[in-house]
Amino acid sequence: MAQLSLLVVMVAALVTPLLMARFKISFIPTAVAEIIVGIILGQTGFDLVHTNSDLTLLSSLGTIILLFLSGMEINFDLFKRQPAKPGSSKKVISTPVKLATVAFTGIVLTALCFALLLHFSGLFSDIMLATILFSTIALGIVIAALTEKELLSQPLGQTILLTAALGEVVPLIALTIYASINGGHAGRIWLIALIFLAAIILLRRFKAPYRFFASIDKSTTQLDIRLAFFLIFVLVTLAEQVGAENILGAFLAGMVMKLLRPSEITRDKLTSIGYGFFIPIFFIMSGAKLNLRTMITSPATLILIPVFFVCFILAKFIPYLAYRRRFTNRNALAGAFLTSTTITLVLPTLTVAQNLHAITTAQLGAFTIAAVLTAICSPIMFNRLYQPRPEEVVRTRVTFVGTNLLTIPVAQKLPKQQYELRMLTDSEKNYRTYNSQATNVQLVDEMTPEQLEAAGAFDTDLLVLGYRDGLTNYHLAEAAVERKVPRIIARFERDMTDVRIEELEQKGVEIFNSYNVNVSLMRGLIETPSTLKLLTDTEAGIYEAAVRNHKYTGIALQSLPNIAGITISRIYRQGSFVAPHGDTLIEPGDHLLFTGDRAAARQLQQELSKQN
Repeated sequence: MAQLSLLVVMVAALVTPLLMARFKISFIPTAVAEIIVGIILGQTGFDLVHTNSDLTLLSSLGTIILLFLSGMEINFDLFKRQPAKPGSSKKVISTPVKLATVAFTGIVLTALCFALLLHFSGLFSDIMLATILFSTIALGIVIAALTEKELLSQPLGQTILLTAALGEVVPLIALTIYASINGGHAGRIWLIALIFLAAIILLRRFKAPYRFFASIDKSTTQLDIRLAFFLIFVLVTLAEQVGAENILGAFLAGMVMKLLRPSEITRDKLTSIGYGFFIPIFFIMSGAKLNLRTMITSPATLILIPVFFVCFILAKFIPYLAYRRRFTNRNALAGAFLTSTTITLVLPTLTVAQNLHAITTAQLGAFTIAAVLTAICSPIMFNRLYQPRPEEVVRTRVTFVGTNLLTIPVAQKLPKQQYELRMLTDSEKNYRTYNSQATNVQLVDEMTPEQLEAAGAFDTDLLVLGYRDGLTNYHLAEAAVERKVPRIIARFERDMTDVRIEELEQKGVEIFNSYNVNVSLMRGLIETPSTLKLLTDTEAGIYEAAVRNHKYTGIALQSLPNIAGITISRIYRQGSFVAPHGDTLIEPGDHLLFTGDRAAARQLQQELSKQN
């Protein structure tokens, strides 16, 4: 019987997404569909799935890996300080961090108010547990909805994402404290700090060797995956030993893995393991263990379901007031509805509460059904309300250090609809000369890392060090590497040693030398006379796009939009070039080199480069 239940669950996990695709069911998340399937197959429905030791173990692992992957979704770049743009009002609270902080603070206060109302009305007496439940946000479902709308790299998406991250981190820590107090371990709460200390030690210990792992990894070792599971079980075991919840350890392990900056391939492999096997079992078993027949016949449950549902929705009203300070009323309301989605942390929280005998069966069922309803209704409302705005198109931020005859013509030629440019100079003469020829030229006192950091130069997608002095560019490049600027181009003429240039190249800095460029171009003109025309033609050109849009990963090149007018010549993948074919599958992080009609090429470049 135990093996039969496991087989039924595995068949259900396979068939559920197939049926959703076949009947084009996209209005509910897959996780919610799996819970509904579990309800149908479990005690409420056909009673084909029975809880046993194997399913309990796999379901527990699913919970742990779900929280681990949620920890990996935290975008720590959102916490970076955003420099104020010239002419902007400092009185306007508009950064994603500030908006999300205000929004989530309001969520917690509103959740506390509803918890007090339920307590005094006699419907639910545990104030702290109710506050935790009403303030949770389903980070995984929020990310899926934002990904579908291609909003992750846009201000609205970043604000909602950060609010959802807080809605998973803060309640998770609160749940750990709650479990310690109610589990008779109140005196050991201070030991929870050991989990965070262990996470910091693991991060520092593996930060340097992680690159070495990548260099010696092979298909039979999969060191990146082994490291991920090592982090999970170390922190989960430590959490259990100090009396905390294992899901807190799993979540911290995900954050540590994220800070190690794994490749997109590693992220995809971990996601495949989680959502391909363990996590569906957790969701299906969450539904299978519910006995709605008993719950529905209980008057207490029937009363609590709409009450809890309304509390889940209205507790997220404050984000609407916060979001409308920057976004339209319609999109602010859409974002508030999306933050009211809650299911992934509610289920583990209810499991903890049930183990502590802090919740009745009727209350457990009512909370679960109400959470499932939010996961169905909230994404639907978000999809109906959200309206794309032209100003939400994200441009690549390029900062030029050095405003001179080399950098000014380049800045003038870059299309303004794709690039947001800034130029810095320490020459007052150059500032007066070029200020009218380029937008956003800024004068700094001197070219030092401290001055550039104060000017926000390192907060950019691409840093071009075009200063005339190579030694200055070298020190600025070193500073940019330390501050993890995503891409750095440094100019060096013949005033630097090869050793220093090689050091920078090993750290990922791209080197520009006008002498070498001229030699290469002249050689190209001699050997392939059409090279110059291809590079300078206004109707065609050579383009490169880094694949950041997960919508196009895993599909063949021939399936790309507008591919008929495009010729893809090379794919730069993991440090080497790949000769492409029509059926070559695109992988995350690929750099596609292609030629073709300018309009079609720009559109393809923009689509592939969206961070989604």
